[in-house]
Amino acid sequence: MQWRAPAVAMRVALAVLLVTAALGGCTLGPESKGSGASLTVTRDFGAKPIVRANEEDLPEGETAMRILQRHADVDTRYGGRFVTAIEGVRSSSSGGTRRDWLYFVNGIEEDVGAAEKRLEPGDRVWWDYRDWTGALRVPAVVGSYPEPFLHGSEGKRYPVRIDCAKDASDACGRVADRLEEAGVPASTTAIGAPAGKEVLRLVVGQWPQVRQDPAAQLVEEGPARSGVFARFGPGSRGIELLLLDDRGRAQRSLREGVGLVAATRFEEQVPTWVVTGTDADGVEAAVRLLSERALRDHFAVASDGADSVPLPLRGAGGAGEGG
Repeated sequence: MQWRAPAVAMRVALAVLLVTAALGGCTLGPESKGSGASLTVTRDFGAKPIVRANEEDLPEGETAMRILQRHADVDTRYGGRFVTAIEGVRSSSSGGTRRDWLYFVNGIEEDVGAAEKRLEPGDRVWWDYRDWTGALRVPAVVGSYPEPFLHGSEGKRYPVRIDCAKDASDACGRVADRLEEAGVPASTTAIGAPAGKEVLRLVVGQWPQVRQDPAAQLVEEGPARSGVFARFGPGSRGIELLLLDDRGRAQRSLREGVGLVAATRFEEQVPTWVVTGTDADGVEAAVRLLSERALRDHFAVASDGADSVPLPLRGAGGAGEGG
């Protein structure tokens, strides 16, 4: 369903959606395709690829640690539970900064050790070596798109929903089309509709409307809260998007026609993606970023309509060499 109805019809559609959800009939992604998994190893917030591997058949009982050890030279501590080095790039601490190996499965940061993390068919495992001074946690990233929409988490597919701003129905329709191209059906409703803990949402529209969503609003609080290295705020000529480096410091300010695709997580909810912009042109620029090619290996991506900008930016005190 694509939201292009007037207000009365929207309320009816919303009521139907909520009843359907209560009955367990929310739109779910397709069944898992294939039986394998993929591994990506990068450093500096995805800026430098180190290892890529695909496995057609996932061994029974496979874990995030085992798939890594099969395809890379790995050093561990604490009985093999904690990764200290991959391909010679080693955890380090100096000058008040700490760099470590951290990992995501289907774009969701994991809070269990890799040796305990069981993989499911279709999972995408991504290890990244980074400075976590600016953000101790990055709860979700966009660089494994179309995950987590396609396979969810821990073998569980979630309902996918587009929460649409009042004047963004066309953009929301195009987001639905992008998801459908990736094999992901999605329902559509208005921003502000109730959301349970297990609904994967994309909040779409211009920032003044999108920021009404509690998850999206975390972006204004900076990367220490949201894990997103960008921040919207008022500027001298309207809304501006500040692009931050890996320490959370503003390096660039963009205004007209600027879009952002980022993911964050509110309390116990599954991740929420924001597809937003400073104005209508910015929203369109953000929608165009919704592809595996544009988002691959990026924590978040901004666009001015002409160029895409992976985030965080590499500032003067940016990611070090480590290892």
